[in-house]
Amino acid sequence: MLPEIGFGALVLAFTAAVYSVLAALLGERHQRADLVESARRSQLLTWPLLTISAVSLIGLLVNNRFDVSFVYEVTSRSMPTYLKITAWWGGQAGSLVFWAWLMAAFASLVTLRKWDRDAEFLPWVIVVTSTTLAFFLGLVIFAENPFARYWQTMSGDVVERMFRPAGTLPFVPQDGRGLNPLLRHPGMIVHPPLLYLGFVSFVIPYAFAMATLITGRTDDRWIHITRRWTLWAWLFLSLGLVFGARWAYDVLGWGGYWGWDPVEIAAFMPWLTGTAFLHSVMIQEKRGMLKQWNMLLIILTYDLVIFGTFLTRSGVLSSVHAFAQSAIGPAFFGFIGLTFVASVALLLYRWNALRAEAEMKSMLSREALFLLNNLLFLSVLIVCFWGVIFPLLSELVTGQKVTVGPPFYERATAPLFAGIMALMALAPLSAWGKSTWKTLGRAIWKPALLALLITLGLWLGGMRNLVAIIGFFLVALVTLVTLYEIWRATRARQKAQKEPFLIALGRLFARNRRRYGGYLVHISMMMMALGILGIELFQSETQATLRVGESINLSGYQVRYDEIARFPAPDGREVTRAVVSVYRDGKYLAELHPRIDFYFDAQQTMTIPGQYSTLADDLYVLLVDWQPVSAEQATFKVYHNPLVNWLWLGALVFIAAILIAAWPQPEMEVLPVRAADRSPLRVGASD
Repeated sequence: MLPEIGFGALVLAFTAAVYSVLAALLGERHQRADLVESARRSQLLTWPLLTISAVSLIGLLVNNRFDVSFVYEVTSRSMPTYLKITAWWGGQAGSLVFWAWLMAAFASLVTLRKWDRDAEFLPWVIVVTSTTLAFFLGLVIFAENPFARYWQTMSGDVVERMFRPAGTLPFVPQDGRGLNPLLRHPGMIVHPPLLYLGFVSFVIPYAFAMATLITGRTDDRWIHITRRWTLWAWLFLSLGLVFGARWAYDVLGWGGYWGWDPVEIAAFMPWLTGTAFLHSVMIQEKRGMLKQWNMLLIILTYDLVIFGTFLTRSGVLSSVHAFAQSAIGPAFFGFIGLTFVASVALLLYRWNALRAEAEMKSMLSREALFLLNNLLFLSVLIVCFWGVIFPLLSELVTGQKVTVGPPFYERATAPLFAGIMALMALAPLSAWGKSTWKTLGRAIWKPALLALLITLGLWLGGMRNLVAIIGFFLVALVTLVTLYEIWRATRARQKAQKEPFLIALGRLFARNRRRYGGYLVHISMMMMALGILGIELFQSETQATLRVGESINLSGYQVRYDEIARFPAPDGREVTRAVVSVYRDGKYLAELHPRIDFYFDAQQTMTIPGQYSTLADDLYVLLVDWQPVSAEQATFKVYHNPLVNWLWLGALVFIAAILIAAWPQPEMEVLPVRAADRSPLRVGASD
């Protein structure tokens, strides 16, 4: 019964979503509040229905119902229960159900809010969110049904159908194929859900943006309503990318965290436009400018979310993340094209109504620097989009698929990211409306001098890599400028309120969470940049075949091969685990256990590194090969990854910073004095 219950709930949810779209349109057209309310209630019904479908699917997964094709494809008897549950989003059909379930949850949450001030938005928000939901449910029902079962014909052929065809009998395989070994990792619990949470959350700001364009209400109300939705969407998407990088670092066994894989980039592109949007809306709130930019950025973010899902689901890419080819690619492409064209048409229709309320008077003003920030983020987006699309265009035109590798992205994006970092140092020091080189120089000279001294120290210490010197200078400059701004504001409050420094600092953050949470985000980004610079520019590696007792040396470390063992694991793996001892300058540091896991159900191996980690570096040891007869010889590959752990530490600071920034804002408190007298210090206001 579970397949029928799950599929029936999907069909009912799809019907409810379609009805909510039609009822909202008719209610708006005929000004009937009862129809709009009916549409709202119908939309609220979709989440309980999809929850029933999701619970049914999980029940099938954990109970080894291999007669269901999706269960057979993604689970096996040897998999632990938690991986069977995560297989829900580990396969194509199930992941689409998961996407739809989240979409229904968020659409329901947003329609439960009070609409007294924004009643004209409600029908159009319902139309956009329910249309998106109906699209994904339509894909599941008509193309990628996770509840379809196996049936055997009289001739012995096995067919996949939802309902039993005439002349067939149920077919139940003894075991499933199991989840791809790359996905059998605790990261599977958090990485895909976080990405999907980020993807789906961005639909809500897009829905309000479209409602704004349709109704012609072009004030800032939609931005205020969706501010926290945008922050949470950005947090989820950012964490999804970071957790994915850590997962790759721990599992893929190539000593890195990011390979510019097309599907990695597919998740990165909406992050770029979402980040630009977060910065740009501040200008609209403060100065009534960049309204057209903000609409364009949220349209791009929405369609890049759908595009990213399209890339991973259509099978057009060759990637470790891509799923098998399916027939849903044209549907995705059509939906992306339709929504993009319709959204841009609406934007053009309201273009004049979205003109700026103030003029940009200085190229060094904060709004001008934010506009330049947008241009740089979009430039990175263009590089990424071209790198993903070019192999497909090449194959379409020439019949040959060209590979665009990391060197292309690194060379093209490095100067753009350097420009973004420079703006992170300049923008907080610039004034609204007008700024000059003189005022900027007066504000920045102290942190800039200290950053230069730090860079000079690196040069005197022997660093000669020009890219590294520029990178570390920018990291130091942004960090010092940010800390300097926090210190100046704290001192101003301390003098005005006669408070101890630490109390003034705490209250400054408490009274202006959005601004200073944003500053902490900048610091966390610089911590991550420090880790990226270290591993990208200074990673070293070596490989050697060792006998028991022999050592391999790298960057001052000695790795000694002690022993190796082979044994079965209870979850269907055969584990080959080496034991190596790590020394530095003759001092024993740790015992590591690099291993090779062989999965019997998938007939695949996984190489899991042994890692010795400090704030300064990571020693990353891989077991490449071994002699199964004598076990006296084994081949090891060793990476030395300087500073990489600052990447993960920065991610923790990033989480705390976003939580601070997203926390509800108390009433504004205005202080009379601000250092450098660039503008009044508004401790409770948002910058």
